[in-house]
Amino acid sequence: MKTLTINPQFVKDEKGRELGVFLTKKEFDYLLEELEDYEDNKAYDKAKSRTDEEFIPFEQALEEIKKSRLK
Repeated sequence: MKTLTINPQFVKDEKGRELGVFLTKKEFDYLLEELEDYEDNKAYDKAKSRTDEEFIPFEQALEEIKKSRLK
């Protein structure tokens, strides 16, 4: 995983309150990718911790999907 230094530029109103932020496209894309990775890891951890359902092996799931598409 590559690391990128983020240099946000804040937009402020006349009282100095922060209203928004500018990022470069590269910074924005990096943050989106990091967020997607985080969400994927969170979903994986949630799935791994489930014990209330019966799971089938991956290969079996693929075979069942292939068979259902042939119908």
